[in-house]
Amino acid sequence: MVLRAEHGWVRLWTPSCIILIIATSYIPTADALIEGLYCGTQVCYDVLSVSRDATKPEIARAYRQLARTYHPDRFRAGDPALAGETEDSAKEKFLLVTTAYETLKDEDSRRDYDYMLDHPEEYYRHYYAYYRTRLAPKVDVRVVILVTVCAISIFQYYSWQSSYNEAISYLVTVPKYRIQATEIAKQQGLLNRPKEKGRNRRTKEEVREQEEEVIRDIIKNKIDIKGGYQKPKMSDILLCKLVMLPYVLVISASWYLSWFYRFTVCREEYGDEEKLYIIRRNMKMSQSQFDSLEDNLKETFLEKQLWIRENYEVYKQEQEEEMKIKMANDPRMKRYRRWMRNEGPGRLTFADD
Repeated sequence: MVLRAEHGWVRLWTPSCIILIIATSYIPTADALIEGLYCGTQVCYDVLSVSRDATKPEIARAYRQLARTYHPDRFRAGDPALAGETEDSAKEKFLLVTTAYETLKDEDSRRDYDYMLDHPEEYYRHYYAYYRTRLAPKVDVRVVILVTVCAISIFQYYSWQSSYNEAISYLVTVPKYRIQATEIAKQQGLLNRPKEKGRNRRTKEEVREQEEEVIRDIIKNKIDIKGGYQKPKMSDILLCKLVMLPYVLVISASWYLSWFYRFTVCREEYGDEEKLYIIRRNMKMSQSQFDSLEDNLKETFLEKQLWIRENYEVYKQEQEEEMKIKMANDPRMKRYRRWMRNEGPGRLTFADD
């Protein structure tokens, strides 16, 4: 410590006091104009030559006038309005004028800037307000969400349409469906057209293409494809589901209340629709998966009374045992087990050196 006598007083200087003085010397001073924020060490109002009470039209008018003067594309050496200015200095002033206008034209930015001028001591708050405005998204978040949902919906629809077209192209090549479609086309007179003569006569390739198109249209109209390759519907895309979500929630709530009242309170007997619903829930299948099943298979479920949990567990066990027997009798599985028994993936044989 150091003792120093000044004017009859004795001051005690300790190492901690010296460190505190050095540290406080690096704390920013309470200056309203901060370098790097807004217009830096200049006042934005002075840059545009307007008062703090200036209106938006006055600020815009002052900006346009100064921008025309200092714009780099309008700079001309020897211009009386730019006396003493160089191209670089004119460009810097143009950027400063633009910064001042961007600061004062926005109400939120102007309010933060005025607050900085009135409260220069809140140094870190000014930095936060400045970068919060600069880094905030310029587009409404709701617009971004809407555009994203629309893009996903469009992708969904065209993806499903592509899968549906692939399924139709495959069914056209299946002899069973192709023969049925050809017979229907002949019955409707779509393939029995008289031969054309003269200039209107078509080539064999054109006739074949037309027949393929007729068969394809019949398969589209007559065959109900279900599951992942079904015909896309507008009601299945994400946008429509979000729009219909409140309605669906109300319908679902009313349906569950009706179910509880009818079958729990009133003890009504299940109908076929309700029985199939319980069976689908037991099987843990989605509605589209269950709809893709054959009707005779659903009738088998009803005959076996699979809506009763105990009956379903027995049926499930039977199916598992049947699957094991099929796998045991499968020639491919036999070859695989023989290979595992004789060689196996973990056995290595080496040739003699």
